[in-house]
Amino acid sequence: MRSVEVTVAVPDGDPVTVFERVRDFARYPELVPVVRAVTVHRIGDAEETSDWEVYFRNGILRWTEEDRFDVAALTIDFSQLDGDFDSFAGSWRIAEVDGECRVHFSAEFDFGIPSLAGILDPVAVRVFKETIARVVVGLFGTARVVGDEAVARAVAEPAAEIPDSALEVG
Repeated sequence: MRSVEVTVAVPDGDPVTVFERVRDFARYPELVPVVRAVTVHRIGDAEETSDWEVYFRNGILRWTEEDRFDVAALTIDFSQLDGDFDSFAGSWRIAEVDGECRVHFSAEFDFGIPSLAGILDPVAVRVFKETIARVVVGLFGTARVVGDEAVARAVAEPAAEIPDSALEVG
């Protein structure tokens, strides 16, 4: 099982407003090219399922997750119901820290292919961190990555184009 964490600061962000914008997963494909599609199926104010398609290496990862929203705690917990991961679960936490709003994303995942874990897992960790950071920066233009200089540098560069070979995968 591999874990990933990234924190992004949103200066002058109101935590409730930030929470509401972060939970709008359907907008993510507009913000980063690596997210191919997100389809949201609302169950109620505190729960939904979402179908995800994300470009990864030379193909597309697909999964359906259950998303649970706690507005009072400003948290979103998610777990895969079906898809390409053997297991995938995590959370979003929004809080005010040192006078600014912080968005903290954490997840644990396992592709279920032990022989390829040494190759796939580090790439997936990098893709997760950069994608989440780019999403939050896309939602809030003044946002910045906290505590991870490599991700901050990557997010400062233009997003990589999706290779044509990945676009051909159906």
